[in-house]
Amino acid sequence: MLVGAILGFAARPLTARRVPEERDPAPPREAESKPVGDRFDALVRALPLGVVMLDAGGRVRFANRAAAAIFGFEVSRVIGMHAIEAAPSIELERRVASALLGEASMGPLIVAGKTGNRTYAVSVYPLADPPPDVNGAAEEIRGALVLAEDQTEILALETARQEFLTNVSHELRTPLSSIKLMLETVNESPDDEARDIFVPQALAQVDRLASLVQRLLEQARTESGVLTLNVTEIDLEAVARPIVRSFDPQAAAKNVRMDLRAERPVLFEADAERIAQVLVNLIDNALRFTPSGGSVTTSLNVDSGYAVIAVSDTGIGIPYRDLPHVFERFYVVDRSRARAISGAGLGLSIVKQIVDAHGGSVTAESMLGSGTKFVVRIPVAQSAAGR
Repeated sequence: MLVGAILGFAARPLTARRVPEERDPAPPREAESKPVGDRFDALVRALPLGVVMLDAGGRVRFANRAAAAIFGFEVSRVIGMHAIEAAPSIELERRVASALLGEASMGPLIVAGKTGNRTYAVSVYPLADPPPDVNGAAEEIRGALVLAEDQTEILALETARQEFLTNVSHELRTPLSSIKLMLETVNESPDDEARDIFVPQALAQVDRLASLVQRLLEQARTESGVLTLNVTEIDLEAVARPIVRSFDPQAAAKNVRMDLRAERPVLFEADAERIAQVLVNLIDNALRFTPSGGSVTTSLNVDSGYAVIAVSDTGIGIPYRDLPHVFERFYVVDRSRARAISGAGLGLSIVKQIVDAHGGSVTAESMLGSGTKFVVRIPVAQSAAGR
């Protein structure tokens, strides 16, 4: 509807507005004291949708602020420039040339910027006067209208959603297939040996499924704003020690050393259950990406009024280009690697949301091939600080 309104307005000849005839008997009402055209111009200028109007020679007659931000020009300097000068894009120039011949076009346009490429949905329409009332008369093309809308974030989210569904489907399908095979083997075996071997393995796969479903539920709760905190004064070491010890069997099976270092007592106000979730997700993530012979170290400290949790490993590390994105929803650094190591890409996003809810911060430091360190900082209540 908005596009239609803009097109309807823009389709008028690109000349001065017609002055109302003197015989118009009704003075304008107060709400209409400003000419409709002026108000419409102000509306178009304020739109988040980029609008550029070109004359029959392909030169800019009008552009709003959104268009200037999209194509990287200054509105005050672009008037009178040819389209290719205002927005250096061969594809856009081609579409403008087609519009000036009467052919509209719609489709994505990638524009390079200082922070990387962005994708816009760009529509280019011919602007024409209605033909005179003569049979077979053609419309006179008086210019072109360019409409551009930023769809970079929408496309990124859609790509992430599709990859997330693919990854989670794999994470669900793999243990289910294993459980089915194990149970079929037990069912068909005449002795108890198969049961003793496969039932514990099947139960382990069930635990894996339950953990994944729990993470999915946590993600849904935090994103829906349902995340609530039961804040009490907690002893960080008392929360962390049993969690670290719970990973001992898994670490022993991989030949990875688990360490807990409590630099000094850390007492602060937080939700003990949520802090436990942070520890579980960070340690689990570190252990999964640490090969045999490596180590995972959890350090606890208090520094400058913050409780500090640091989980470091000697694992495979994170590529530099991926480091800024590891806390994003659905983001997995290397999906082929994550699948081989059984990761759904939910843990770190949940960690960030819990830490944010406590008014804290979480950062990641890594060098590819040399391990990774995650650092959580949560404000310590003054009554508990330093104790």
